[in-house]
Amino acid sequence: MKKILSMFALVTMLGLGFTGNTFAEDAAPVADAVATQTAPAADAAAIPATEVAPAEAAPAAAPAPVPNKGDTAWMLISTVLVTLMVIPGLALFYGGLVRQKNMLSVLMQVFMIFSLMAVLWTIYGYSVAFTGGSQFFGGLSKAFLAGITPDSLGATFSKGVYIPELVFVGFQLTFAAITPALIVGAFAERMKFSAILLFMAIWFTFSYLPLAHMVWYWDGPDAITDAASLETVVANAGWLWAKGALDFAGGTVVHINAGVAGLVGAIMVGKRIGYGKEALTPHSLTLTMVGAALLWVGWYGFNAGSNLEANGYAALAFVNTTIATAAATLAWSFTEWSLRGKPSMLGAASGAVAGLVAITPACGFVGPMGAIVIGLLVSPICYFFVAKVKYWLGYDDALDVFGIHAVGGIFGALATGVFVNPALGGAGVVDYVANGVAAYDFGAQMTAQVYAVVTAIVLSAVVSFIAFKIVDVLIGLRVSEEAEREGLDTSAHGERAYHN
Repeated sequence: MKKILSMFALVTMLGLGFTGNTFAEDAAPVADAVATQTAPAADAAAIPATEVAPAEAAPAAAPAPVPNKGDTAWMLISTVLVTLMVIPGLALFYGGLVRQKNMLSVLMQVFMIFSLMAVLWTIYGYSVAFTGGSQFFGGLSKAFLAGITPDSLGATFSKGVYIPELVFVGFQLTFAAITPALIVGAFAERMKFSAILLFMAIWFTFSYLPLAHMVWYWDGPDAITDAASLETVVANAGWLWAKGALDFAGGTVVHINAGVAGLVGAIMVGKRIGYGKEALTPHSLTLTMVGAALLWVGWYGFNAGSNLEANGYAALAFVNTTIATAAATLAWSFTEWSLRGKPSMLGAASGAVAGLVAITPACGFVGPMGAIVIGLLVSPICYFFVAKVKYWLGYDDALDVFGIHAVGGIFGALATGVFVNPALGGAGVVDYVANGVAAYDFGAQMTAQVYAVVTAIVLSAVVSFIAFKIVDVLIGLRVSEEAEREGLDTSAHGERAYHN
C-alpha cells in the first residue's frame, strides 16, 4: 500500500510540475469548450408523407440530414485499423516481450479481453458512456443498443454533418476493447486467467465507462446556436468536457486510465518469481517489432479516426501521429545509446509506443512542430520511469504499462494544453457560438488539463484497488508457484506456442 501511495504522489507531482497553475474553482470558459469525441445526436426524425398543402400553408420541413458517405467510409476503415491495433498488434507486441512459456497466455488474454469488451460494450457500455444521465455516468436508455437502427444518425464535430450511429458504436467499441487489454502487460506471466477476466469486467464498468462519459459526452455541435444554448450543452455534458479538458483520442480515457490500473495490479499481484535475481528477457523481439509496427499503423485509425470526419483535421491528426512517433523513436534510441552505449530494438519500439501515447490527446489540436516537440520530450521522460523509477520503487511492471502509457499519457495531456495555442502553431479551440477559433487562455486551459489528469489517476487507482480486492477474495489473483514456473501456456491453457 505504501508503494501505491508513493507512486500516486510521484505521478501527481509529475502532472503538477508541468504547470504553475493550481486547481481553480472556475472551469475553462464555456465559450472555449470543444468536443474531443462526440455522443451521437438524437436520431433524425423521419419526415412522414402527407398530402400536398395549399400554397399559403407553412413552409415544408427541412429534409432530414443524410450521412456523408466519405466520412462513413473513413470511419469504417478507422474501426478496422483500431481492431488491428489490438488483434494482432498489441497481442504480438506483448507476446514477444514475455518468456516463451507464456507467449500463448498473453495472446489469449488480449484476444479474450477484446471479445469480452465487445459484448459488454454492446449490452450496456455504449449507453453508459454516450447517453445523458449525470455528469459522471450515463444512463441505460440505449442498453442492448435499443432504438439504434441503420437509419440512426450520430453527430460529428461539424454542424449539419452526420455519420450512422452504428458506425460510431463500432468505432468506440474498439477503444473500449483496447484499453483494458493494455493493462495485462503490467502483471503478465503470473495472474490467473479467470481473475483477469473478472477484473476487466469490473474495471471496464466503473473506471473506463465513467471516464469516457466525463471526457467525451456532449450533445453535439448542432445543439449550440448561441450563448444560452451553449450553457445548456455544458450543463448536460460530461464533467471534464464541461471544464474544457481536451483529449482528442484518449490520453486520459485510455492511457492514463490503463497505465494507473496496471501499476496497481503490478503491486497487488506481486513480483514474478525470480524478478531481480534471474534474467526475465523477451523471447522474441522480432514479434515485438512486428506488433509495434502494427500498433503504429493501426494508430492512424485511433487518432485520425477520432475526428469522425474525413477532412483537414483528420489529415492533421494523421500527420501528427507519424511525426511525433518518429521523433519519439529517435529520442528513445539516442537516449539509450548515450547512456548504455548501444541503441536497442526494444528501445526503438518502446519509444514509438511512447510517442503514439503522448500524441494521442493532442493529435487534432497541435501543429506539426508541436507534435515533434512532444515526441522528442516524451521518450526521455518515459525512459527515466522505465529504467530508473521502477527499480527505485521495486514494483514489477513486467511490460512497462505504467512507465509508458500512464507517464506518456500524463505528459501528452498536459502538452496538449500548451501546444493547442495558435501562437505555437496549434489549431486552437473551437467556439461553436462564433463558429470560429476561440481566444487561447493558458491558465484556464492548463487548469482543465490538470483536472482531467488528476481525475483519471484517482478514478482508475481507486476502482482498480477495489476491483483487485474483490477478485482476490472471490477467486484469488495469482497462479500457484508451480504453475508460474511451468509457464501459463501449459498450466492455464494446455498449449505451447512453439514445438521443437
